[in-house]
Amino acid sequence: MKVVAPKERRDGETRVAIVPDAARRLISLGLEVAVEAGAGASAGFSDESYAEAGATVVADAAQLFAAGDIVFKVQRPLTANEGAPDELAMMKRGAMLVALLSPYDGAEPAKAYAAAGIDAYAMEWMPRISRAQSMDVLSSQANLAGYRAVIDAAHAFGRAFPLMMTAAGRINPAKAFVMGAGVAGLQAIATARRLGAVVSATDVRPVAKEQVESLGATFVMVESEETRAAETSGGYAREMSAEYQAQQQALIAETISDQDVVITTAAIPGRPAPKLVSEDMVRSMRPGSVIVDLAVETGGNCALSEAGAVVERHGVTIIGHRNVPGRLPADASALYARNLVNFLTSLIDRESGALKINPDDAIVAGTALTRDGQVVHPNYLPKAPSEETHNG
Repeated sequence: MKVVAPKERRDGETRVAIVPDAARRLISLGLEVAVEAGAGASAGFSDESYAEAGATVVADAAQLFAAGDIVFKVQRPLTANEGAPDELAMMKRGAMLVALLSPYDGAEPAKAYAAAGIDAYAMEWMPRISRAQSMDVLSSQANLAGYRAVIDAAHAFGRAFPLMMTAAGRINPAKAFVMGAGVAGLQAIATARRLGAVVSATDVRPVAKEQVESLGATFVMVESEETRAAETSGGYAREMSAEYQAQQQALIAETISDQDVVITTAAIPGRPAPKLVSEDMVRSMRPGSVIVDLAVETGGNCALSEAGAVVERHGVTIIGHRNVPGRLPADASALYARNLVNFLTSLIDRESGALKINPDDAIVAGTALTRDGQVVHPNYLPKAPSEETHNG
């Protein structure tokens, strides 16, 4: 079997799905590996480094796709209605596609994969079980996003982060507030603390309190009966009631007015990002303060953030970079490639070295969108009518 990784062609994508170290691991499994010429350039991986790892470097994209039994990508393949080249059309029938396929965007892409005879696996839907932790691309990329958010904030902030005692006088530490204590938020807390900031954080999930405080930050939250059920089975935060949101917003408004840096990370899979920072809250912050909105690609947590832009509103710099993990392309690519290699390794029979895919396995069932020309993911299949509807 041949595993291939093409150059990523979507705007702003700097990552690559196979790095040289991952190529070595795949080859050790008995697989052939090929990458498109220049695929790793934006992440700092030269064609020579792939060749040294044992991979074949292919100049022609069509030739690469046509040879791929397994296609590793970062983002979903381009199609005819998105401009040239039509990457999906170049893939051979029966190929396996593993990538971030944006499955929340609806079933139409999955139908296209099925029509093309592609067995597509969406890494976003990797189940959050212990066996799949090493394959969890959302966590690996969010970890880097949380780190980079603090670095971007420190760059834009016109003062130092740590407490400094100098001969000329004292410099007080910056105050940083992190909204959302998931993977990105916890890394943002840890990074801001390492830089010397006084950090506080909020989350609707009570379980986050211990994690936040273990990193040396202060936990800020409205506690109520509702928060006891604020976490989904997948570990994400649920959308809270309007009444709770109003109480939380009042507390947040009071907290934000005294902050120098605010980093927002709150996201609900498949839903627009909740609006957590209003224009009035931005207006209450001191001039020179910074907000980094990590949820900007799904609508943003800040009412004034703009996707793909850094803007200044009411004297506050609001950073809304897209694809924040891609701002650390070498590390983001390395972690992503390891996730994909671990996923594929779990599907290879150790004795025969061939793919052995069990559709009932939780990892396969959670990520497989299409198989044998059919859409198979339950999220895209018609729901069976309820007994009441059937009898009515």
